[in-house]
Amino acid sequence: MAARLSLVCSVRLAGRCRWSTAGRCTGERRQRIGAWGSRNSLFCALSTAPGKTVSYEQLKDLLKSPKTVLVDVRERWEMKEYGSIPGALNIPLGEIVNALQMNPKDFEKKYNQTMPSKSDCVVFSCLAGVRSLKAFDSAVLLGYSRSQHYSGGFEDWIKHEMPEKRH
Repeated sequence: MAARLSLVCSVRLAGRCRWSTAGRCTGERRQRIGAWGSRNSLFCALSTAPGKTVSYEQLKDLLKSPKTVLVDVRERWEMKEYGSIPGALNIPLGEIVNALQMNPKDFEKKYNQTMPSKSDCVVFSCLAGVRSLKAFDSAVLLGYSRSQHYSGGFEDWIKHEMPEKRH
């Protein structure tokens, strides 16, 4: 039963793929949907559409708007140990899907911040762009159409904000 449900979900998510003659999804980015064994290698979803990845300069401009929510998807211990981009809301990657579907009052109680609406500009960040891209993909599938992804992550932010600390 679970395998069939996984297969159906994969087919629905992979519906926008352009397939090569080798049977692979082609596009700007390929990503497997979940861990469903060998069948999963046939299914993928496109992500990171043009204009959905932001640079350091673009992020700085976006953060000037009150309608922009920056979500850092690193683990809490990482943010405590290494720091974070000022104003970032921490929702670890493992909590993203549930958090974006929560009742707004429950969200505010848990994260001490107003839940972003689906019309807000939500920018996802992590250390180097891998986890935040996964969070971005999840948010888009959940209807957060104005979501964006800061591919450089906290490493890029530090590189720009504290250039004297580079080696």
